[in-house]
Amino acid sequence: MSQTLKLGQHWVGEGRSCYIIAEIGINHNGSVALAKQLVDVAVDAGCQAVKFQKRDPELCVPEDQRDIPRETPWGLLTYLEYRKRLELSSADFEELDAYCHKRGIDWFASCWDEPSVDFIEAFNPPCYKVASACLTDHALLDKTRSTCKPLMLSTGMSTWEEILAAMNRVDPASVVLLHATSAYPCQPSELNLKMLTTLREHFPVPIGYSGHEVGLQTSLAAVALGACVLERHITLDRTLWGSDQAASVEPHGLKRLIRDIRVFEEALGDGVKRVYPSEHPQRDRLRRMTLKK
Repeated sequence: MSQTLKLGQHWVGEGRSCYIIAEIGINHNGSVALAKQLVDVAVDAGCQAVKFQKRDPELCVPEDQRDIPRETPWGLLTYLEYRKRLELSSADFEELDAYCHKRGIDWFASCWDEPSVDFIEAFNPPCYKVASACLTDHALLDKTRSTCKPLMLSTGMSTWEEILAAMNRVDPASVVLLHATSAYPCQPSELNLKMLTTLREHFPVPIGYSGHEVGLQTSLAAVALGACVLERHITLDRTLWGSDQAASVEPHGLKRLIRDIRVFEEALGDGVKRVYPSEHPQRDRLRRMTLKK
């Protein structure tokens, strides 16, 4: 059995209730007001945490991508200008930090560069997320590990060798490993949910799932296969502008998903066969007993 790990006020691992993360990411489109609405959605649905993204576009946008024009809600911008528009300011994060505390929900972030780790560390998050795109950035892994906070590692777009190399650079006593496929949205044929079993067999750490598919049933299946952490992008409306909106879950869907997960957890039981009190009337009325000689 894999170990358990504490994230904020919640224990994560086998035998624990699934820790559900509402990935706000960049679906706030640079608006702190929209970000707060998404926090409300997560709280109302029963999530344990919300997650944002933090990056310095000057460090993260490749040189050959910077000047490519892009249609945006703010007009035609270069890709670098667009990425800057999506970034929340220090004041924005201070406001969101206070709001999440008020609403009683954990928050943390995927940091895409080392200065962003320092930026988020000032808010004392319960953990950090290393995005699939950053799994091979060993300097970033080392920087994030230096905070001594638990890490969630996403494994989308990664080879088995890259996953092994990343796990060799982190403290296995403070890692949650997430299976993912980095397509937005991802087709069911590429979700490969059996990787949850493969990861659990190879790594004695909590195993979870970061889903980018359309629909809810495959995320529920991931929990049935043992995912003790579930992350899904959320949105107010999947038709909103933004690269992640189409692979996100709307408020009513998020409530339904969490409801079904909690029913599944209750129904799973402990594997010990017993006769329940509710069965006794049926047993007395219908069971044909063998007569003793």
